[in-house]
Amino acid sequence: MPDGRSVDEAARALLLTALPLRGEALVEAVGALHRHGDPAEQRAVLKALPLLDDRGRYLDLVRQTLRGNDTTLIEAALGPYAAAHLPADEYRQAVLECVFLEIPLARVAGLDERADAELARMLADFAAERGVAGCPGPADTGPLISAFLPDGDL
Repeated sequence: MPDGRSVDEAARALLLTALPLRGEALVEAVGALHRHGDPAEQRAVLKALPLLDDRGRYLDLVRQTLRGNDTTLIEAALGPYAAAHLPADEYRQAVLECVFLEIPLARVAGLDERADAELARMLADFAAERGVAGCPGPADTGPLISAFLPDGDL
């Protein structure tokens, strides 16, 4: 699909938007679907969030997912919904988690708009720690770090 969803994710999103529920009833139903679903169902719910809400009512689902270790779910959680609603400090921590888990930064929604000097500093610190340990730093962090930190801070 052009928006990055699989056919089954798009079908599930369509079904979610067709639920005859609104407000808190919808939030509860979607939360239950996410909680009791298998990873494919959870990914579909996370990817459908921008279609269901524009006020951040599902941030608990995003936060819960970000505490897990399934990289496909974390990637889905960091879609447009998280980019629009996660507070800056939580967004930065989520991006750092992606780097740690080797999720390519190109898959993180909103990074071009949400990146800032604090995130660049966090990524530079992480890269320095990796360098001290003799491990290469992730290559996709370089442009973001360079965009916000002067050469002397790298």
